[in-house]
Amino acid sequence: MKKFSVVIAGGGSTFTPGIVMMLLDNLDRFPLRTLKLYDNDKDRQKILGDALEILLKEQAPEIEFIYTTDPKTAFTDVDFCMAHIRVGKYAMREKDEKVPLRHGVFGQETCGPGGIAYGMRSITGMLEIIDYMEQYSPNCWMLNYSNPAAIVAEACRVLRPNSKVLNICDMPVGTLRRMSQIVGKKPEELEVRYFGLNHFGWWTSVKDKEGHEYLDQIRDYVSEHGYLTQIEVDTQHTDPSWQETHKKAKDILAVTPEYLPNTYLKYYLYPDYVFEHMKEHPEYTRANEVMQGREKHVFDHARKIIENGSAEGIGFDIDSHATFIVDLARAIAFNTHERMVMIVENNGAIANFPDNAMVEVPCIVGVDGPEPLTQGNIPAFQHALMFQQVTVEKLVVEAYVEKSYQKMWQALTLSKTVPSAQVAKELLDDLIEENGDFWPELH
Repeated sequence: MKKFSVVIAGGGSTFTPGIVMMLLDNLDRFPLRTLKLYDNDKDRQKILGDALEILLKEQAPEIEFIYTTDPKTAFTDVDFCMAHIRVGKYAMREKDEKVPLRHGVFGQETCGPGGIAYGMRSITGMLEIIDYMEQYSPNCWMLNYSNPAAIVAEACRVLRPNSKVLNICDMPVGTLRRMSQIVGKKPEELEVRYFGLNHFGWWTSVKDKEGHEYLDQIRDYVSEHGYLTQIEVDTQHTDPSWQETHKKAKDILAVTPEYLPNTYLKYYLYPDYVFEHMKEHPEYTRANEVMQGREKHVFDHARKIIENGSAEGIGFDIDSHATFIVDLARAIAFNTHERMVMIVENNGAIANFPDNAMVEVPCIVGVDGPEPLTQGNIPAFQHALMFQQVTVEKLVVEAYVEKSYQKMWQALTLSKTVPSAQVAKELLDDLIEENGDFWPELH
């Protein structure tokens, strides 16, 4: 079996060790000859790089391991780039969450004003990585799960339309794991139909391989418990704020009981509830929870490995939740025709929605990339919500390209999370100041 060379862009991310462990756990399905980490923050990456170097020498000495801040070293001779960058790191995420609170609007890293601010920062970083990849390894595929995925995917469609970039999100996978527990099946035994935008969609079918439909059973459960399950199957989404989000799914379901909702819809259907919840502790948002939780845990582990000179008995947790990344890489490498929910250009997948919208639908993935499965026409309520949100995302990308203050104001005004054009303008002026050089200068 062919062995692959992989670079993880965002090597200093708290998710990197879990993804490395997941790759090591799947070497029988996806063999590696080289594994590289790339980040533009040398000091942050060095801690994880040194720890992982020790771990790989012990667990997989046959794999060449490199971590670097040099693009040529990182991107030369690679088959896959797994990208999960965070431009501005957690310091800017904290601002994404706290700046909107000053204006009576909730703050969140991918939704509403926070997501828009993060999107404007992310576009430049994503384009830079795509260009490095194409310069040094033109046949490489990028598996991108950097947030906010919707804005990043639209920017790639507009600014790098021919690049080999696959945009994917772990949220549908994470929720499917919860659904599988509700019905007593394994996630891989279930097949879904789903339509929407990233962090903005609905499941219309959840069947097993024999064709048995579980939609009603899951709906009955969610209407009472949300997506909270007895045993946590999803290590990434277990913090208190996530538990609250899973619980809130029952209220989202009440609005559209015909389909099972993505949990992120709470930000659009209940923005007042989210704001009230956040303003109780405005100094302690999700960013603080992550910095004091996962961030501390991962880097403490790394330092302990370095100190001991061995990962024996310390190690890192396997991010089994991220096996979808290996499934995607295998689908491309071995033409497996894996069925996966992905972010793609619509082109008729949702019949009554614009062709040039980046939508999230099930796709069959093979050597040439994803082929979307048609979902037919969608109902008026979902259509209207999605059209409003996709227009916000398009306006953000247009504002980035044209350096247009006006279009950013329009994007914030149109967002269902912002109450008025006046609030949108005040928010925009504040975000411009807080983001500084991370954003292009708007005129």
